[in-house]
Amino acid sequence: MRKFYLLVVAVLAFQQLYSQTQDQNIDMKGLIAKEAKSFAHKMTAYNINPNTLNYDLQYQRMDVTLNPTVYNISGSVTSHFKPTQSMSSIYFDLANTLTVSQVQYHGTNLVFQQLPTKELKIDFQSSLPANVLDSLTIQYAGPPATNNNAFATGSQNGTPILSTLNEPYGAQDWFPTKQSMNDKIDRFDFKITTPSQYSVAANGKLMSETALPASQKLTFWRTMYPTSAYLVALSITNFVKLNDTMGNPPFPFVNYIYPTSANNPSIMADIDWTKQIMNTFETYFGLYPFRNEKYGHMEFQYGGTCMEHQTMSSMSGWNKTVIAHELAHQWFGDKVTCGAWNDIWLNEGFATFGEHVANEKLLMTNAQFMNYLAGQKDYITSATGGSTYVPDSKLGNIGDIFSGRLSYAKGGYIVRMIKWILGDTVFYQALKDYHARPNLAYNYAKTQDLSASLLQSTGRNFTEFFNDWVYGEGYPTYNIKWRQVGNQVTFRASQTQSSPTVSFFEMPLPIKVTGTGGETAYFALNNTTNNQYFTESVTFPIASVQFNYEYQMLERNSTVSQDNTLSTTDLNIDKFSLYPNPAKNELYLKGIDKPTDFTIHFVDGKLVRKDIYQPNKPINISELVPGTYIFTVKEKNIKFIKY
Repeated sequence: MRKFYLLVVAVLAFQQLYSQTQDQNIDMKGLIAKEAKSFAHKMTAYNINPNTLNYDLQYQRMDVTLNPTVYNISGSVTSHFKPTQSMSSIYFDLANTLTVSQVQYHGTNLVFQQLPTKELKIDFQSSLPANVLDSLTIQYAGPPATNNNAFATGSQNGTPILSTLNEPYGAQDWFPTKQSMNDKIDRFDFKITTPSQYSVAANGKLMSETALPASQKLTFWRTMYPTSAYLVALSITNFVKLNDTMGNPPFPFVNYIYPTSANNPSIMADIDWTKQIMNTFETYFGLYPFRNEKYGHMEFQYGGTCMEHQTMSSMSGWNKTVIAHELAHQWFGDKVTCGAWNDIWLNEGFATFGEHVANEKLLMTNAQFMNYLAGQKDYITSATGGSTYVPDSKLGNIGDIFSGRLSYAKGGYIVRMIKWILGDTVFYQALKDYHARPNLAYNYAKTQDLSASLLQSTGRNFTEFFNDWVYGEGYPTYNIKWRQVGNQVTFRASQTQSSPTVSFFEMPLPIKVTGTGGETAYFALNNTTNNQYFTESVTFPIASVQFNYEYQMLERNSTVSQDNTLSTTDLNIDKFSLYPNPAKNELYLKGIDKPTDFTIHFVDGKLVRKDIYQPNKPINISELVPGTYIFTVKEKNIKFIKY
């Protein structure tokens, strides 16, 4: 998704980095405001144009003439499509500033209308049958609409440049296409004629450059991967072309940059660093999704802006964090694209999490990374409300869509919390599964699709989690009290919510216990109810207890304190206990004298059983597979082992 890049400089001093993180959060608000202003010109009332639902757009070929010194486009676009039902007319999204001169269909000219709704309606002489591939060619010319700024000419270092930036609804401003977020273009060809002194950068693979008469040149790019219309892009100027390889096995790494950039050692170092972050992302996210073509960058003149155009990100500035963000989008935003602008966090949140990975694995020390996370957490919780998901009622509110706090930062932190819940190994495998699903790969996804994929990968139901953190608003504040008696420590977790939209945030609470001799123990308390008690074994005297010790989750103003007044009933293992532990087939519960609800969960929080305890009767666990479980009764959690 289009964004204005944030320069994040890693420094060694902890306090300096914290100050920079706060400045970054302040700067983000201004930068996102600029993006929102641009988006305001492009925003329409729909995610899907209902007039284009009756066909599948499978291929487009753009044959156009472009000159960076002239604000104009002329030529044709050929579209191959398959009707999903019998149809007597077809619609394309196309701006009214462009004039269609002819529509050819198998050698016949068709009747067409350019509508005030920025649509081109084409009538067939007879109805087309369903499920039969067909094609037509649209001849057009004119100056693209200027209010959207999707097509722009200018100069860089005194040389003319022409570039495009479609997101979200700007593609229709310079070519006839289908912008709805339900149908990607399966294959796209660019055949661009320009003055010979210029080079054309675009999506996909460079097929050829051919000299033409009158000092002209024909450049042919082709992408064979399904592409959203808003990700189709090109840039034209006197580029320096850098052809390299990256990855193992290697694939093309192609950069089209300004001559001044090619002579800048700092920029060249940042570009070369892309190889490192690519290796890191391939380790954690899976193989780069467009290996058969390339990855790289093309510079363009949209100041302060970067954009994750598929296979070739567009850059107006260079910074490792920005490079990481745009690269992460190739998996999350390009391969799997948000299926509605309501779900923009699926693009921006995951790309922001890509920044987390870059900072943690390559750019920062652990102390710096912790400080970065603290700054992100403080920024996200600096307001008490606002949902990450953008409801339909707010799609006209640009601040809700391009919210640096919610769509970007909180979206990224939601991904981090999923990682905390699942653990690194399971989480990263689940990410690989998500973008590899046959119904999602090179397609569109919504929040419920991510939830379903996580359930399929991990067996864990994230419905409540997404209700709280994506659709709900705000954050929790915890008051955690603890008391040690012998080798047992009991915690009580109380929670308040910043917004009434969420009644309770169910989360595993990260707890670090430090002993008087420097010993440490770590717990994940499966907090499902308010004022919940947890009992854990600790074999050393406790000096301190730390909550959210690595900023695993979002919260604000939480407190931890020792409380020796906690009820001894809650702490007395002789009065309340589960035995034997470990157990094979049966468990016994001491201290409960009336029928009481209980649950058994895996340690990752997945529910195994919900039942009613009957006093003086054993609890049958023979059907459980061997492993560690959490038994919860009367808001108390006891860990037991089944062997």
